[in-house]
Amino acid sequence: MLSERQQLILRMIVEDYVHSAEPVGSRTISKRSEVSFSPATIRNEMADLEEMGYLEQPHTSAGRIPSQKGYRFYVDHLLHPFRLTPQELFQLKKIYVDKIDAMERVVQQTAQILSSLTNYTALVLGPQVHENKLKHLQLIPLSDRTAVAIIVTDTGHVENKKVTVPEGISPDEISRFVAILNDKMRDVPLQHVKSKLYSEIMSELNRYMNQFEGVMSLLDQIVEVEQEDRVYLGGTTNILNQPEFRDVEKLRPLLDMLEKNRTVFQLLSQQDTPGIQVRIGLENDLEQLKDCSVITATYHIDGKVAGTVGVLGPTRMEYRRVIGVMQQLTELLSDLLTRLHR
Repeated sequence: MLSERQQLILRMIVEDYVHSAEPVGSRTISKRSEVSFSPATIRNEMADLEEMGYLEQPHTSAGRIPSQKGYRFYVDHLLHPFRLTPQELFQLKKIYVDKIDAMERVVQQTAQILSSLTNYTALVLGPQVHENKLKHLQLIPLSDRTAVAIIVTDTGHVENKKVTVPEGISPDEISRFVAILNDKMRDVPLQHVKSKLYSEIMSELNRYMNQFEGVMSLLDQIVEVEQEDRVYLGGTTNILNQPEFRDVEKLRPLLDMLEKNRTVFQLLSQQDTPGIQVRIGLENDLEQLKDCSVITATYHIDGKVAGTVGVLGPTRMEYRRVIGVMQQLTELLSDLLTRLHR
């Protein structure tokens, strides 16, 4: 365990480097009001911290910068989460109250809000769409074998998808099927529609449908939701403002990754427990993130984990502010989504 003096020096180096992006020297630390020891003592402690792996020394500078081990110690032991000012908190609440009135728009807006509050790239995984309840279904024929299904859920989510109509199903049968769904399946979670059809109204369907299996195949297409559609990004270009990523060759793999919803979905899906999780540099599984930190936090609906918000930035991230903002934002988001869900 580090001594109190070593912890103080490490904390100051991390916080100074986060703001300046320049290596930190002993003279800079000695000028801080809370420091009462000499530059020589600081240099000795910095050398020890470097030897233990908490600091690194760029070849071109006499100053030190935090290592990934140093950032991890800072996050785990030295960080006190930032609190939004009353004015910032008021503005955040006002955005949610004034601009959003349905769950999907809440989640989309959250990505923009989070990126603007942190100045990093925000990643948001929307609630499990299959938990949403069916409010209305419409099926619009495009040809004999194709149609567009429009699903409206209780949360305001609208899903449009092209489906293939199995051979032998007439337009009249499709109309009867849609009418039955809208009449009998209203307020049933999408993931339970098929099982409820089988258990409760199978006989009714058999009575009206000549192509029962074909109709159930059509239903599978309608209620299947691509998980990647739940990914929302905010402030993607914020990464361009970081000195670490001014090298285009270093930046390109990261931007390519952000364009792939499946990859971002998998990144956010790694967290399935409540609370905040910080992954620094090589703690991330993806090679593109070896120089990045990813902070994720879960939000809830009626006390159950519903989705994840995340912030992606350089390892030289302002951890204190980001963690504090995410704690407060996810609390507000959980409260709002719970109210919308009821």
